[in-house]
Amino acid sequence: MVLALATVGTAWSAYQARQWTGEQSQGYSHATKDRLAENRTAALASRQVQIDVATFIQWVDARAQHQPALADFYRRRFRAEFKPAFAAWLATDPFRNRQAPATPFALPHYRLQASDQADRLEATAAAASQSAKDANEHADNYMLAVVLFATALFFGGISAKLETRGARIVTLGLGCAVFLATAAWVATLPVHV
Repeated sequence: MVLALATVGTAWSAYQARQWTGEQSQGYSHATKDRLAENRTAALASRQVQIDVATFIQWVDARAQHQPALADFYRRRFRAEFKPAFAAWLATDPFRNRQAPATPFALPHYRLQASDQADRLEATAAAASQSAKDANEHADNYMLAVVLFATALFFGGISAKLETRGARIVTLGLGCAVFLATAAWVATLPVHV
């Protein structure tokens, strides 16, 4: 009986270990895909910040040199996402108000969609990576169960070969104990369907 049940337990645990290993692989694959997309999106956000900073610096320089036509030229070329922050910054009267923020980039109005998207992608990638780590842990637990069930099989099988009744009972009892403890532990593990 112990041999039959331990064989079934070994097969079940090996199957579950394989299923969780597949889940782990998919999780890391999704995390990698999301991190690549996050890197591309973060690079886009960085380029957009560079454009905003460059045009803002040119606007400030043109204004400081009293060239209103040139300043207006740069202002018309501000990106749409920069314009609300620039307007909010101008509203603080930065050229006369010492308490005003140094640049529009310090204001919460300066928000880049690409940066927000990169943050969302990073969060998704982190969740997928954590899911993969959890799946790896489950696979490892099931592989340990395979070893423990195999140990129960060993004790159950060897007990029939022993010559003394006492040795057979002790060895079979040990096999049963390992089997029951392992079966109870496996019952607490998550099942991948």
